[in-house]
Amino acid sequence: MVAKKLRASAFIEGSNIYFAQRKMGKWLDWVRVGEYLKENFKITKISYYAGVRTGDREVQSFLEKLRKVGFDVITKQVKIIIDETGRRVEKANFDVEITTDILRSFEKVDVVILFSGDSDFNYLVKILRHDKKQVRVYSSRKTLSWELRLSANKHIFLKDLPELTKKEKFARI
Repeated sequence: MVAKKLRASAFIEGSNIYFAQRKMGKWLDWVRVGEYLKENFKITKISYYAGVRTGDREVQSFLEKLRKVGFDVITKQVKIIIDETGRRVEKANFDVEITTDILRSFEKVDVVILFSGDSDFNYLVKILRHDKKQVRVYSSRKTLSWELRLSANKHIFLKDLPELTKKEKFARI
């Protein structure tokens, strides 16, 4: 008898996972990630959140490829902030959007899959767990916060899934 796949939605914090990949020195093959998720879960959606800069054709092309393979892509313009030292900082936080989207859809799933290591999601994960949802966090060892490591049902290190990684950043989306 084949085990019933759990219903799941995946939420990918693009910036956080970009830095996780950079620290690992390997890049996720997003086509294979989508296949992996669909092999292991009954996926209701895969959402990828990304800040975009005006005229950044490389990122726009990447996001379009994600759309073509079935990812929901949520974007907003990167803001330029000058900090108190006069340093230019680029920001496009998606914590509120991801949290809202998870809370709007969590009744339809058994598992929430979060690609991020950001401790800002710790409170959300605790709420989801309280409501009997499984939470699986995918991140790198260096970017997974200790809070998420403790609060998620399961954390998976990206480096432990070599079949989902590649050496070149944009070799295949």
